Amino acid sequence: MTKRRRRQIAWGLRGLALVALLAYLPGFQASHSGGLVEVARWFDHPVPLLGAAVVLTVVSAVVEFEFRTRWSQIGCAALLVVLAGVGLPIAYLAYVFDGDGLTLDRTAGPGHPDRVLTVTDIAFSIDPVYRVELLTGDGWSARHWDLGIWDERGGTGYFTKAEWSGPNQITVTTEKEITVITVDPATGRPGEPTVVRR
Repeated sequence: MTKRRRRQIAWGLRGLALVALLAYLPGFQASHSGGLVEVARWFDHPVPLLGAAVVLTVVSAVVEFEFRTRWSQIGCAALLVVLAGVGLPIAYLAYVFDGDGLTLDRTAGPGHPDRVLTVTDIAFSIDPVYRVELLTGDGWSARHWDLGIWDERGGTGYFTKAEWSGPNQITVTTEKEITVITVDPATGRPGEPTVVRR
């Protein structure tokens, strides 16, 4: 294979790596509070997208160089073994712990079927960790708003429930606290929470 052909292939692989990276960026942005639900669902996958970008970049570097001497071939093979030995366990652990969790409850708002309160167990262990979110809108315009994460180690005691306590009000109850969040009736955006000790 000629040097020019190797360089063309290497730059093609780097272009694919850039595409994978650029595909992940809108998903990362959408994963934050207020982000679009469908964009996060489709593109917030760091393990396959960022992993593909790294692998394609490494392969492009290997393709571009000509390894004629024995020591250069041994050095390249050793480097690839080290990268695989470090990268594969990291990718596996990231894949195992990159779940969306188990949705425990979905409740539509009174008089607002386009506003849904969700409670999800996102724990990696046997002790539950609850994420409460508000989903507003539908289809590609649907957004998710993070209302908080509750677990027993946070000092609030065990999580009891999250519910609509009014047409535009959400109440999250734990063993030691009651958190009230008011939802803007026009936009569906949640306001700052008010916390009361029990």
